[in-house]
Amino acid sequence: MNPAFDRLQNLTRRNFLRRTGQFSLGAIALASLFGRDAANAAAGGTPTGTPEPLLPRQPHFQPRAKRVIYLHMSGGPPHLDLFDYKPELVKRNDEACPDAFLKGRKFAFTSGVPKLLGTPRTFAQYGQGGTWMSDAIPELHSLADEMCVIRSMHTDQFNHAPAELLLFTGSARQGRPSMGSWVTYGLGSENANLPGFVVLISSGVQPSAGQNAWASGFLPSVFQGVQCRSQGDPVLYVSDPPGMDRALRRRTLDALRDLNETQARELGHPETITRIAQYELAYRMQMSVPEVMDISREPKAVLEAYGAEPGGASFANNCLLARRLVEQDVRFVQLFDWGWDFHGTNEGEDIRGGLTRKCARMDKAVAALLRDLRQRGLLDDTLVVWGGEFGRTPFREGRTAAGSILGRDHYPDCFSLFMAGAGVKRGTTYGETDELGFSVTKDPVPVHNLQATILHLLGFDHTKLSYRFQGRDFRLTDVFGEVVPGLLA
Repeated sequence: MNPAFDRLQNLTRRNFLRRTGQFSLGAIALASLFGRDAANAAAGGTPTGTPEPLLPRQPHFQPRAKRVIYLHMSGGPPHLDLFDYKPELVKRNDEACPDAFLKGRKFAFTSGVPKLLGTPRTFAQYGQGGTWMSDAIPELHSLADEMCVIRSMHTDQFNHAPAELLLFTGSARQGRPSMGSWVTYGLGSENANLPGFVVLISSGVQPSAGQNAWASGFLPSVFQGVQCRSQGDPVLYVSDPPGMDRALRRRTLDALRDLNETQARELGHPETITRIAQYELAYRMQMSVPEVMDISREPKAVLEAYGAEPGGASFANNCLLARRLVEQDVRFVQLFDWGWDFHGTNEGEDIRGGLTRKCARMDKAVAALLRDLRQRGLLDDTLVVWGGEFGRTPFREGRTAAGSILGRDHYPDCFSLFMAGAGVKRGTTYGETDELGFSVTKDPVPVHNLQATILHLLGFDHTKLSYRFQGRDFRLTDVFGEVVPGLLA
């Protein structure tokens, strides 16, 4: 996109005729019947000619999902202790790892010949599909028939930040738009008073990828995720400063809008249009965000089901907020929960007691979220995704191998993730790994295939949801990705 070229194009006779044709009698009639939104849709923008980038848009085909809640467990949950049961690995616990699995390989914190580590957790099968789950997640046992567990995920990144960037932006390098930004770019927003893409963070730490995990990259910045807080002001700096009331803020924004629209007409820069949309959204958010973020409005039974506490900051609060946000038609809600890096360097990272404590907070809240969505009829058109950026090794982490705490190293070759809700095949397990958990043996799902499948459920051909930047068309899946039919109902 070249602003100077766009401006020159606006001066051509052909473009003049095309633009004046947009303001035809048909467009005027449409505006009179349906109001401002229809006028914007017909005219390509506001009455002054600047487009409104967050207007709702149709995907490429009929979607199965209207919105997404992505629950990201930052650090890489130990899938072999949660979803991928390996009896043979348990039998061979504490044996030296076979050379065949180590030759030519590099690990984040392990060298030499590590010891195999069979899970200390107790596994059983649940639901009609017989999904294997461990005793670390007892609340999710009863929801096995809602879930599609993918045991054959794999990535090519074994450090946190690049792996999270690949998962959420399609590239291990900074600068690409995030998944939520692509979704709001493609679909717009159905609620003019709330952001189309909201980010919630718990456990007091941002993900390793930082704000790049929800950034808009080279897309207009109006599509960037808005980070909300479950404690204090929901959005920083959205409140009126001292000495400014709402009426004065409105007059100030009107003046800024006039100046920005003049600049947009003269220069045609997309970020000027974005600035107008952001100011207007921030003004509307002042009234709507505090209400939707106030979980004290929820019945006591609902708060107890999630384990949520009004006024606090927790993963449970954020799960409840996610339901409240999608209930108000927010397109993409992304939750990050830090603390899933189970190396075994301290008691909190032990896959026995440490994992039990960490899962207790997550398990209850996620189970409550799925039940709540189902009860309210929202799960039929809301896609829920749970997972990390990679998995954990089938052997003990090298630095802690001589200690009493059990931990695992980073592992990109296979990990587990589950999906539930709109368009997902329920009560099933997809993909397999070998008997020791070192490699995918059936139905591999690389990260770009997961992205393509999520976009497919939202009604997009992932190869056609693109944006031209610096002379080429970019997309979330880069030059990769295929939809995985086996995950679809």
